[in-house]
Amino acid sequence: MDTWEWVVLGVAIALGVVLVLAFARIRRRRSHLEQRFGPEYQRVVADRGLAGGESHLGRVESEHDELELRDLPRTTRDRYFEEWRQAETRFVSDPRDAARAAERIVARALEERGYPDGEGADIVSLVSVDHPEIADRYRHGRSMLDAVDGAESTESLRKAMLDFRAVLEDVLQRSGTAA
Repeated sequence: MDTWEWVVLGVAIALGVVLVLAFARIRRRRSHLEQRFGPEYQRVVADRGLAGGESHLGRVESEHDELELRDLPRTTRDRYFEEWRQAETRFVSDPRDAARAAERIVARALEERGYPDGEGADIVSLVSVDHPEIADRYRHGRSMLDAVDGAESTESLRKAMLDFRAVLEDVLQRSGTAA
């Protein structure tokens, strides 16, 4: 073999090794994101495409990792559950006010845990890092609350209450066992 043939062969082998390593890294990253975000991964990738979705989730994960999340003491968690019971009690007489109160209780609990005070998809995305199973419930509860009008409004509010309760329970129960 001539020298130039050895050079071409060496470059081809090096390029092959680089491609295999890059592919393995991409697979590890994808697997990590799928495990960390669970069903939220599928939703984001379906909305944004594979590359865009994974890029977005990577940014969300980095932003989340900068948060200083803290466990809530049992007394604080109990206080939130008591506020929840009061909101549930008001549902019969004023469903809209009760559902809005439920949303505020969830938002305050998240903020007290260390999530930013936020609106919209940003806060749901950050919550999905630690609570991927309930991110969709949070999103759905908010959409039910926003879609209230007409004869189906009470049913939408009831669904919102159920969604917010699932979010609150998950966030507070996973808040740790601080005394």
